[in-house]
Amino acid sequence: MRRNEVDAPRAGAPAKAKTKKPPRTEIGWRELASFPDLGVERIAAKIDTGAKTSALHAFRIGETDIDGAPHVEFYLHPRRRRRKPEIFCCAPIADKRTIRSSNGQEEERYVIETRLRLGPRLWKVELALTNRDAMGFRLLIGRDALRRKFIVDPGASYLLGE
Repeated sequence: MRRNEVDAPRAGAPAKAKTKKPPRTEIGWRELASFPDLGVERIAAKIDTGAKTSALHAFRIGETDIDGAPHVEFYLHPRRRRRKPEIFCCAPIADKRTIRSSNGQEEERYVIETRLRLGPRLWKVELALTNRDAMGFRLLIGRDALRRKFIVDPGASYLLGE
């Protein structure tokens, strides 16, 4: 058998169907997002491919029990450098993890799963809850949430609209 015959399909063999991947949307290093399940209509997000896990600003975080299932209650300020509005949120606890921040400190954080809207796309993501008052953005979207959905242009901002 010649070498090129190995790679060629057999005569009469059905052709393999190619599945079309949905096109990846190009986004900038910062975008506007929303969390419909949490009542957050608009929050500025930093797109951070260096971070594995996404993080959401939260304070007054407390664990509660709803119908026998563990939940976490928290408040958030969706606007940067603003104390108003203050949004109360409640979500089932997906996990509790020790997460290392960019400065090397480890912190145990509640992790929730909720739907994130970024431009026209809506999908479930995991969010670690932490106080991000000292940070420039209330929401950091990490690579786990971005995987196979977006291409990031680090020189662009708000490609999905402001």
